[in-house]
Amino acid sequence: MFGFLVNIFNITLYLPLFNLLILIYNYLPFSDFGLSIIILTIIIRFILYPISVKALHSQRALQKIQPKVQELQKKYKDDKEKQAKETLELYKTEKVNPFSGLLLAIIQLPILIALYRVFWQGLKPEELVNLYGFIANPGHINTMFLGLIDLSQPNIVFAILAGLTQFVQTKMLLPKQSNSKEKDVSQMVQKQMIYFLPVITVVILFRLPSALGLYWTISSIFSIVQQYFLTKNDLKENG
Repeated sequence: MFGFLVNIFNITLYLPLFNLLILIYNYLPFSDFGLSIIILTIIIRFILYPISVKALHSQRALQKIQPKVQELQKKYKDDKEKQAKETLELYKTEKVNPFSGLLLAIIQLPILIALYRVFWQGLKPEELVNLYGFIANPGHINTMFLGLIDLSQPNIVFAILAGLTQFVQTKMLLPKQSNSKEKDVSQMVQKQMIYFLPVITVVILFRLPSALGLYWTISSIFSIVQQYFLTKNDLKENG
């Protein structure tokens, strides 16, 4: 069963991403591996664009009804069962799915795992036998980015950049917190997540090929820009 799942994973994610990366690498004038990853990242984000837009709109909707959620939390603070029931009813009335934002993260996780394999194993000469028939074998992959950074090796700069862009992205996605002195548990958790996720990102990427850090950084920048324009459009529509 496990072998079957691995084969499905290879066919649907690893091999397509690996081949697309090599195809981009082959056609770039200077065969720059870093630029190939940036182009690959942009392609992936455009493919995921409809899902990410839906997730961001859902997040915005959650932000708008946050005051109502907080009112229910205060009103039924001694009855957690009633509080949960009324909160779910509020989501239903406002037509908001609190879990829709997780869809993008769930979809991106296997993509990250596949890219990890591409950047960790796919750069070995023996892996080039997995190229599709219509993609030319480059024979050797130069993993340097702009002739300065070896993307096959860990790099603290890209790990920190990924953490910083993760911080900005997370802060933009979280709802604005109230100025009241009484902070509920959800607000405290949200505040901790702003700092926790970027730190975890840096720790994870610190020992991995910096190619993954470059992907993470570009992907986060894409999300930041996308979130900015969606928010700007929402404000215009709402006057």
